[in-house]
Amino acid sequence: MTRARSFAARHAVARESNLMTSFSDLGLSAPLLKAVAGAGYAEPTPIQAQAIPPGLAGRDVLGIAQTGTGKTAAFALPILTRLATGPRAMPTAPRVLVLAPTRELASQIAESFRVLGKNLGTRVALAFGGVPKGRQARALAGGIDVLVATPGRLLDLMGDRAVRLDRVEVLVLDEADHMLDLGFIVPIRRIVATIPRERQTMFFSATMPKDISTLADAMLRDPVRVAVAPVATTADRVEQRVIFVDQARKPAVLARLLAREATGRTLVFTRTKHGADRVVKQLAMAGIVSEAIHGNKSQPQRERALAGFRNGQTRVLIATDIAARGIDVANIDHVINFELPNVPESYVHRIGRTARAGNAGAAISLCDGAERAFLRDIERLIRTRVPPMAEPVAQAA
Repeated sequence: MTRARSFAARHAVARESNLMTSFSDLGLSAPLLKAVAGAGYAEPTPIQAQAIPPGLAGRDVLGIAQTGTGKTAAFALPILTRLATGPRAMPTAPRVLVLAPTRELASQIAESFRVLGKNLGTRVALAFGGVPKGRQARALAGGIDVLVATPGRLLDLMGDRAVRLDRVEVLVLDEADHMLDLGFIVPIRRIVATIPRERQTMFFSATMPKDISTLADAMLRDPVRVAVAPVATTADRVEQRVIFVDQARKPAVLARLLAREATGRTLVFTRTKHGADRVVKQLAMAGIVSEAIHGNKSQPQRERALAGFRNGQTRVLIATDIAARGIDVANIDHVINFELPNVPESYVHRIGRTARAGNAGAAISLCDGAERAFLRDIERLIRTRVPPMAEPVAQAA
């Protein structure tokens, strides 16, 4: 019997997911249950209740869920259960590989593994670009259980022979649709070709375009499909509105929104990196402090901006789509689209940054004449009309 099948046999008694009303029902170990309680998880989210039992049984999982539904714990908890048994990781040869599209998301996933695995002695390493490779290579040389990586940096480390993937038991692809957006499909295929075919694979995506479906079919074996929301649906608790306004007046309208309506923690999206920096300057002229996070920022700059947003030091964060997938910050009250995305699926991911963990939130889009076609594509995708609202009026001098 293979190692994967042996592990599956030990967990074949997992109960049906629709009966799972607490984490103790899922068959998790006492150290994991203690870590779950310490992390503040009261009960499994729908994606966790559906994905954890087959994950524990060693099955491949195809998960479709919008952002903010608890996907990370849905794959981390079965993996941590598996890591509690079997051999220790060898130098440069992790037992688990998690691929993520951005640095921020990779960091978030690694932190979740550390928090949930703190009672198990799980060793977790990160590998992403924008920082020197030496420290990442040294961590791998010491032997780690879980490697969370972005595809580009992982290929660099493989080329340097700093990591080998021939002992990977579990492969996870998170935000697979965003991998496609960033052009990572070919690198992913190169990476997967070096991983043993006898493995468990967990594949998560918020949307399932044809290219992603084809990739999933090639990577997964008889997967359990779990879906907690229709593809490309927006969060139920997000109040969506649109303001029709000329591009030249958008900075003033944004400043008034931030002064009068979006007074809590607010995430503002632009289409370009230069646009994000420009909005920061425009808001500063209106007396509103904000920070930008995008691909041109160094990793320390990105981490400082995100930390300030998370701890409340910065109320307004300006972001591009590439930087935003890993922004998992509690209590974001508003998402404002300073510019509508030209890819309608990106709208779903943007507004999914608010109304997380059962909270309510609001999404306001500023739409000029040239963006009307983008709005129509978005409404077609989400199958609902985004209601218009009046722009806030300027206060009298």
